[in-house]
Amino acid sequence: MAGFGQGTRRYPRSRSRTRSRSGPDRATLGIIGVICAIAGFFVLGIILGPVAIVCGWLAMGRSWAGSRPVPALVALVLGAIDTLLAVIWLAGAATPGTGMF
Repeated sequence: MAGFGQGTRRYPRSRSRTRSRSGPDRATLGIIGVICAIAGFFVLGIILGPVAIVCGWLAMGRSWAGSRPVPALVALVLGAIDTLLAVIWLAGAATPGTGMF
């Protein structure tokens, strides 16, 4: 006769998936970051660029050490380029003149 809580039932999910039920996993954050970075090149780059940077950083596990997933690194780099281009565009639009610079 098995007692309660003795581990007689096996769970189909692995331990890594059951730990973080409250938020998305790293692969999802990397993909969201890439989508935000690509969309930021067309609209709202000043907002979507930093969002892509944050999603990429969280997808990398908040550290530079160890293996880096490719979508996380792409999101981080494209988000930084997107933010930089948006700041340059805003600086060019703020100066008197008709050109970008």
